[in-house]
Amino acid sequence: MRNKFVEARKTGRRTRTSHAQVVDELGKAIVAGTYPVGSILPGDTELAQRFKVSRTVLRETMKTLAAKGMVVAKARVGTRVTEKTLWNMFDSEIIAWHFDNGVTEEFLLHLYDIRLAVEPFAAGLVAERASTEEIETLRELAQEMSASGHTADSLALADLRFHLAIAEASHNPFMRTLGSLIEAALVGMFRISTPPSENGFANIADTHMRIVDAIVSGDSAAARRAMEVVIVDGRDHVHEAFAAHGSPVVLGPISPAI
Repeated sequence: MRNKFVEARKTGRRTRTSHAQVVDELGKAIVAGTYPVGSILPGDTELAQRFKVSRTVLRETMKTLAAKGMVVAKARVGTRVTEKTLWNMFDSEIIAWHFDNGVTEEFLLHLYDIRLAVEPFAAGLVAERASTEEIETLRELAQEMSASGHTADSLALADLRFHLAIAEASHNPFMRTLGSLIEAALVGMFRISTPPSENGFANIADTHMRIVDAIVSGDSAAARRAMEVVIVDGRDHVHEAFAAHGSPVVLGPISPAI
């Protein structure tokens, strides 16, 4: 499974199309409040001059933002920024724009709420449905977290691969669509926290291996409980990190080297 959130943060603007760049700039500006809810975006002439793009590119840009629920076009009025309740918060780009703007503790905790609502059940499904090969992959991914020399970035990616593999092994296509939320929560937790050796991440391989052990036993209830422990532990790290650093926190991109 491709990691859309991580990949989006590793890709430089130089490789983007004009359409993608304008979407990115306007999307970030909307999330940042430069164009607040209810405001009308600048007209085509102003935007075309600013971004040096054609009206065709601008029309496609507005269609993309409208598909995300962020804007709505009205005849003789213009393109208006919609209420945040209409935004597709499962969209990986919208999540990334929140991180670029300065992610808050509240935002990250909302991500953990969704994880608690979904991932334990996914782990239970894996205990019932996973193949021998999938279980072996999960075991290898859990063991990878115990490797020496991890940075915050590399440990976040190792953790991410495990949780995405859980979603895949649940054999439920709806679980797989939550990948961007899982990515955002994990990247956020590791990037705002101190290095693993200093803040209790040293037991991360053990807590994830307990999920694998429950899956091997075919014990769906135990798998759910083990996953809950992992997610609650991550949520606690978010609390600790914001208590230490304050809020909001602007997170840099994941290193392209990993």
